[in-house]
Amino acid sequence: MDITHLTLVCAAVAVVAFLYSSVGHGGASGYIATLTLSGFAVSAIKPLALVLNCLVACIGAVQFWRAGFFSWRLFWPFALLSVPAAFLGGAMHVRADVFKTLVGAVLLFSAARFFFKQAEPSKVSPPPLPVALGTGAGIGLLSGLTGTGGGIFLTPLLLLRSWARTKQAASVSALFILVNSIAGLAGYLASRQSMPPVAGAMAASAVCGGVFGAHFGSRRFPVRVMQRLLAIVLVLAGFKLILTK
Repeated sequence: MDITHLTLVCAAVAVVAFLYSSVGHGGASGYIATLTLSGFAVSAIKPLALVLNCLVACIGAVQFWRAGFFSWRLFWPFALLSVPAAFLGGAMHVRADVFKTLVGAVLLFSAARFFFKQAEPSKVSPPPLPVALGTGAGIGLLSGLTGTGGGIFLTPLLLLRSWARTKQAASVSALFILVNSIAGLAGYLASRQSMPPVAGAMAASAVCGGVFGAHFGSRRFPVRVMQRLLAIVLVLAGFKLILTK
């Protein structure tokens, strides 16, 4: 990869990190879209997305923790089985066409979430323990397989089922994304696979974007228009993955 191409990709990664961190997410689906549209090999997309997700999700988790929205009671049932499931998913190898279809579906799901804003639940109650444990395990496995942290599934689910309010859901999802991304990355490295050499440059870009995004997001930075623009990119990348074999 030449320096011009790498610089453009790193700039795009920084923008994605800025946008996602401003709403409390790690940005894995955005990184996957960016890397896909930039022509990266399938084998390089998952580890890069996981590394970038770990860094930016950490920034978001600290931000919401300090703001006082985090609920340990809501978090741990989802995280208990999701972490080992994400480790397993990170270590698993799937065929390129299966991976493309799976990740494409993840990107389209994420795009739909950005297009349609979730309403604030009028009344919330925590889910039954078996439901939370099973849901966490399923999301964890999918997050490890696809190189995402699972927040794009957990946040809308918490709101749809009235298990949490918006800021509490974002806070729980931020730490959920972080622990699953770490587990998925550990599973990937445990399977004796190497990290792409461009990971360092992209990590630095993601941190810069994530820090600024978290800062502006905490000051009620308007993100609805940017979320919808980002959703268009996710749709394009999702269909590209699904339709291009």
